[in-house]
Amino acid sequence: MPVDSTAGTRLLRAPRGWRRVPSMAARMQTFAWVELQKLRHDRTELLTRTVQPALWLLIFGTTFNRLHVINTGSVPYLEFLAPGIIAQSALFISIFYGIQIIWDRDAGILAKLMVTPAPASALVTGKAFAAGVRSVAQVIGVLVLAYLMGIAMTHNPLRIVAAMGVVMLGSAFFACLSMTLAGLVRNRDRLMGIGQAITMPLFFASNALYPVAVMPEWLRWLSRVNPLSYEVDSLRLLLVGIPSAHPWVDLGVLALSAVVGIAAASALLRRLVR
Repeated sequence: MPVDSTAGTRLLRAPRGWRRVPSMAARMQTFAWVELQKLRHDRTELLTRTVQPALWLLIFGTTFNRLHVINTGSVPYLEFLAPGIIAQSALFISIFYGIQIIWDRDAGILAKLMVTPAPASALVTGKAFAAGVRSVAQVIGVLVLAYLMGIAMTHNPLRIVAAMGVVMLGSAFFACLSMTLAGLVRNRDRLMGIGQAITMPLFFASNALYPVAVMPEWLRWLSRVNPLSYEVDSLRLLLVGIPSAHPWVDLGVLALSAVVGIAAASALLRRLVR
């Protein structure tokens, strides 16, 4: 380690290469922990967020299960629907995460974070991870409700943990998508409008409510480029046992989407503080 002979002090070099990985991971963990600490100020948030998926299962699910208007083969419709509702709930949580970034900017917090040695990608990854952890609560809530309703869902703890990982990957992408939009529009009200405009199309242009086979051809094409569809396929495989045509492709698409989302959000984050 080089020493400054005039001052008698040591000059510390910033870590480079693989040496940066531990410090990068520590910074991401710190940012994620800060985000999760916000739940301490409103512990009812996790409970209130389970109301919407409960309504989808109790009202929409039970009604269409009796009507038999959607052909899901040998799988009861409620079993087919439950993983899709988990993915939908996680989407609704994470798609508005960019609003928090704009709130931080307006409060002067973001500017202070951006002048720290931590790169923008650490901040984005930390927030994306926090969005995933919040979404995991939806997995637990829907599973408990499904057991109470007599829906045949897995009791295998390893499969449940794997499903939580899938939800975290999907939530990370949609949170990064929201933060990317925040970097583009830089306005809270405008971002809220865009989020509301794209949430339902993302949901209905996936296989969360109905099989791909019953979709018109143009909707099938949209479903193939929608990461939510791959998340739902993985959740159905893990929680219900409905086989997926390409399970590793589903995970690969989710992981790649999360990486691309982090890169895009990191590149645009500094536009918010200009």
